[in-house]
Amino acid sequence: MATITSLGVGSGLDLTGLLEQLRGAERQKLVPITQQKTQQEAKISGYGQLKSAMSQFQTSVNKLNDPKLYQSLSTEIRGGNAIKATASSEATAGRYDVEVTQLARAGSLATNSIQGDNALTQGLTEAGASLTLTFGKDADNNDITRTIALTEGSSLEDIRDQINDFDFEDGPKVNASIVNDGSGYRLALNSATTGEEGSINGMDFTGLAGGVALASDPDTAYEGRNAKLKVNGIAITSETNSVQGAIAGVTLNLEKVTEADSPNTVVVARNTLAVREAVEGFVKGYNDLKAKIGELTAFNGGGDAAGGLIGDRAVRSIESQLRSALVGNVPGGDISRLSDIGIELKKDGTLELDSTKMSDAVANNQDAVAAFFAGDSDKAGMGGQVSEVLDRVLSENGALGSAKRSAEGRVESLDSRFERMETSIERTVERYRKQFTQLDMMMSQMNSTSGYLFQQLDMMNSQMANRK
Repeated sequence: MATITSLGVGSGLDLTGLLEQLRGAERQKLVPITQQKTQQEAKISGYGQLKSAMSQFQTSVNKLNDPKLYQSLSTEIRGGNAIKATASSEATAGRYDVEVTQLARAGSLATNSIQGDNALTQGLTEAGASLTLTFGKDADNNDITRTIALTEGSSLEDIRDQINDFDFEDGPKVNASIVNDGSGYRLALNSATTGEEGSINGMDFTGLAGGVALASDPDTAYEGRNAKLKVNGIAITSETNSVQGAIAGVTLNLEKVTEADSPNTVVVARNTLAVREAVEGFVKGYNDLKAKIGELTAFNGGGDAAGGLIGDRAVRSIESQLRSALVGNVPGGDISRLSDIGIELKKDGTLELDSTKMSDAVANNQDAVAAFFAGDSDKAGMGGQVSEVLDRVLSENGALGSAKRSAEGRVESLDSRFERMETSIERTVERYRKQFTQLDMMMSQMNSTSGYLFQQLDMMNSQMANRK
């Protein structure tokens, strides 16, 4: 019996094409599974996007639920730009006149000029050489000094490096450099800090090599000095231009000397701007979340144009819980509802802010605003109530987490179902292949038999014709 090596050879039929058509028809059984998997994957993606939007909204809620927000103070400078000021939570609201009469500066001092390019390489010191630096006065009005032992044979560059490497501990410090004044080289020292105490006022060398005249040049002396100012008429000195303690909880940064009889006024007041921005951020955060929910649940005629979470029960539950928290009351204060500070829940579910009403409440009744949003505990105010809903929803076993795990479980189930269906389809196609092979062989045999019979008939007809 002949062996069929390719479908259709024996029968002359396009059995391969027919088999592929049957395979395609069978694989249509996979389409609903693929569509269901796509829907579940769209849900998983949607839950992720919704979680991100809710987390962003929670950030804005937490700002309003932080009591420190309502305790923060701001500073305003009036009457000039000689100073800048920042206030901490320890500051007290008030007005302070600040007059700056002198800015703090660092001291500097240089040596005389050493002639010739070899000053940077020649040995200037003998054994036992040293350099004594004199700074400002200490608390007992004594000179502050530091002595640096110099290596024998040190050049000007070596002396510079030994000064910069010296451990000054907690006392005044200097930075050393070399300056080319056009005719020679000088060793220049600059105080590391401003103020009189850290000022470099002298440097004395001992043990210099013969003929070397290296000493401080008094014409280059630039004494460090303290800042001097008055706060509400009280004289104050400071080693730096950043003054702390002159006004409790306020740091003054001195920029320049004020004009005579024209002090700058520092106004320390409650930071209403930060509260207004937090309220605006709360409204925007919720509306952004609502917009994301609308996008994920949009119905645009069905099909691929529809949102991935359209009709989703978890989303409806989340919206309901948030709406209930937003329209709820916070008892015990002058402000008990969002509408009392100009925030209304519209029919479309978004929040609308009356900025004028909100600004008035923040400016004139900030304690009530703080009590309404932050309360006396983490969950007492409106911020706490909304945050509690968000915490519950976003928790591992919350509505979003449960819905996402359910969708992931369905995807795994659909994957298994897809694999089983594919196996079944391949078995069916293989059965068709065997049947087509048998058909091909039968057709081949029939064609062979038919050919033989026609051949015999032709022979018989020929014989009969010859007899005639």
